[in-house]
Amino acid sequence: MERVKRIGGDLIVWFRTLASAAVYATLIVTFGFQVARVEGRSMEPTLHDQDRLVVNKFAYQVHDPDVGDVVMMRHPNTPEQTLVKRIVAAPGDTIGFQEGVVVRNGVAVDDEFVPAEYRSPDDRAAIVVPEGFYFVLGDHRIASSDSRSFGPVPKKYILGRVQLRWWPIPAARVFAPQAIPTS
Repeated sequence: MERVKRIGGDLIVWFRTLASAAVYATLIVTFGFQVARVEGRSMEPTLHDQDRLVVNKFAYQVHDPDVGDVVMMRHPNTPEQTLVKRIVAAPGDTIGFQEGVVVRNGVAVDDEFVPAEYRSPDDRAAIVVPEGFYFVLGDHRIASSDSRSFGPVPKKYILGRVQLRWWPIPAARVFAPQAIPTS
């Protein structure tokens, strides 16, 4: 009888431990981090189709997104679809394109990380990014559906900052927050 009580007590301890772990995991996934997968080529050469990512969802609870951040976001026209893009302009910034060169606040953006064959020959008049919105681009400018087609993205649609590419393992990389330099 004593043995049955001890086993019952051990089971209750195990159940409490598993329940606590489930609650903690749910909180971490809901408010902290999320695992995601890249679908498509719009972020090449930075990210590739089927790369696996860790997205920091907490980052933008404590501060606003920064220009240069690679983010996971909801598609403005299809919110159930998520995209991975790079923020190139913040609220109040002026953004335009001259022969494919991104011009932010009147200064050409240094985006040498975009190979010549991925650049778009866009010429677009400058617009001012509205308050509460961000302008995003894919790094593969020719093969990306981004703010050039759907417009600036509301902050509430930006789910988090891409923190880590963990798969494939040989290409693992930490994405530190950094601003896009200007020329």
